[in-house]
Amino acid sequence: MLQRCINTIEAVVKCAGLAVSWLSLLMVITTFLVVVLRYLFDYGLIAMQESIIYMHALIFLVGAAYTLQCDAHVRVDIIYQRLSAKARAGVNLFGNVFFLGPAMLFIFIISWQYVGESWAVLETSREAGGLPGVFLLKTAILLMAALMLLQGIASSLRAIQILKQAPQR
Repeated sequence: MLQRCINTIEAVVKCAGLAVSWLSLLMVITTFLVVVLRYLFDYGLIAMQESIIYMHALIFLVGAAYTLQCDAHVRVDIIYQRLSAKARAGVNLFGNVFFLGPAMLFIFIISWQYVGESWAVLETSREAGGLPGVFLLKTAILLMAALMLLQGIASSLRAIQILKQAPQR
C-alpha cells in the first residue's frame, strides 16, 4: 500500500517533469526563430518573445519536483555522500519535514490570493500583442508548490521505508 502510494506520486511528478522537459527544445527553437525574424527580416512578435519567458518559467516551476525526484538538486554533499543509507534517509526525512514541507506550504498559501486575483480578471500581458494567459502562468506557482509537496511526501515515505529496514549483517 505504501509502495503503491509512493509509485503513484512519483509517476505524476515524473509525467509532469518529462512533459515540460520538451519545452527546453521548443524554447531553443523559438529563440532561434525570434533572432532570425528580428535580424534577417526586421520583424518581431511580442507574443513569441513572451512565449520564451513562459516556457522558461514552466521548465523551472514544473520541473523542480522532477529534479528533486531524480536527486539532482544542487547541494553540498561533502558529509552526506559518506553517510550510510539509513543516515541519508534520516537527513532527507528531516529536510522534507522541517524545510521542504513548510517552505512549499508557505509558497502555496502566500501565492493563492495572488493567483486568484489574476484569475479573477483573466490577466493578460501588459504588452500590446502579448500573450493573453498570464493568469495561467501564475498558476504554475501553485502547481510547483503542490508537486514539490507531493514529491516531498513520496521522498519522506521512501526514507521511512529505509529507516524501518532491519540492519544489514
